[in-house]
Amino acid sequence: MAFEENLSRRKFLAGTGSALAFAPMGLGLPASVAAAQSPAIIKRKLGRTDIEVPIVSMGVMNADNPAVIQGSYNLGVRFFDTARLYLNGRNEEMVGKVIKDMGVRKDVCIQTKGWYGNRNLDLRKSTPEQRKQDLLKEFDSSLAALQTDYVDTFLLHDPDVAQMTDSGIKEALAEMKKRKKARYIGVSTHTREADVLNAAMKEGIYDTVTVSFNFTRNDDTALLAAIKNAAKAGIGIIAMKTQASGRGQTVRVNQTAALKWVLRNLEITTAIPGYMNFDHMKEDFSVAYGLDYTDAEKKFLSDRNLQAFVQFCRQCSTCRSSCPKGVDIPTLMRTHMYAAKYGNFVHARATLDEIASNVGLKNCVDCSDCGAKCANYVGIADNIRDLKAMYL
Repeated sequence: MAFEENLSRRKFLAGTGSALAFAPMGLGLPASVAAAQSPAIIKRKLGRTDIEVPIVSMGVMNADNPAVIQGSYNLGVRFFDTARLYLNGRNEEMVGKVIKDMGVRKDVCIQTKGWYGNRNLDLRKSTPEQRKQDLLKEFDSSLAALQTDYVDTFLLHDPDVAQMTDSGIKEALAEMKKRKKARYIGVSTHTREADVLNAAMKEGIYDTVTVSFNFTRNDDTALLAAIKNAAKAGIGIIAMKTQASGRGQTVRVNQTAALKWVLRNLEITTAIPGYMNFDHMKEDFSVAYGLDYTDAEKKFLSDRNLQAFVQFCRQCSTCRSSCPKGVDIPTLMRTHMYAAKYGNFVHARATLDEIASNVGLKNCVDCSDCGAKCANYVGIADNIRDLKAMYL
């Protein structure tokens, strides 16, 4: 019997949910689930929606070659993730043009995200009606760029709980669905993910959540429980940042091992790895045919120093209290990831610009040595030194 058919939902994350940070990453599966790979593409249903897609999709953010999108469709990808923020709308334009030119709009799912302000947005400085109209206007810009009358899923782009529960923003989302401009609505999150997942469940209006999730989170019991509970409540879960560090030259991650680790959790409908070329496209999509580990993948995931090696920032924000100037270190670490590991300097610049000036990188100028401490394994001082060299 194939892995996909037999892994019990009670074996959440292949038994790794209670593992220690240095424990082998999800290898302790019962022998009964080891089996020959099926030649068919594995598909899963996205929560309570009527969307069913292959378990490997495409995160388009880092891609700048339209041919890779077309190649992905030809290979079997049916779900494409983009956002208004990416390349100032040009990423949406690329996705929309390729899909329109191929004539396959009804055969694919398009997910885009609206960046309503940022996590520093002060809701007291505008009215709910203003926020509603602003978000609807931005959404219309996305539809125009994508050359489509509707999107399959529209997400709030990394909101905090206050934005998710704001009456003006929720009214805008409801109107998108009422007018059938967005089939489903949700949120994306790479900051305090458990809180966002729990809020999505409580609000009851969010159909999907796209969450940062990879093998470095195997000991994050709050996140694991939130994912499990949200999926049980019918929320469709999509995983991003699945390979923990992109394909940067400084860190060699076994890409298929990382993807399989994520997708062996049946609560995850699909992953959206951000590949940029045909070789990486084929490597990632190979996982859609079967989730059994190879010996090389097992060896990679069993490395007890893996988390320290990868240095993936969980965006937990515990480091901020160790900085005497209160700098927004999590967003700086995300900026570093986009620049140094993804090679996406445009998005890195946009992420850096999100930070309020009083807690931004310029506040690090007078510090010869960074004393901020990470609760996990990220070399904060080295990364800030890199950012200062690149941007100051």
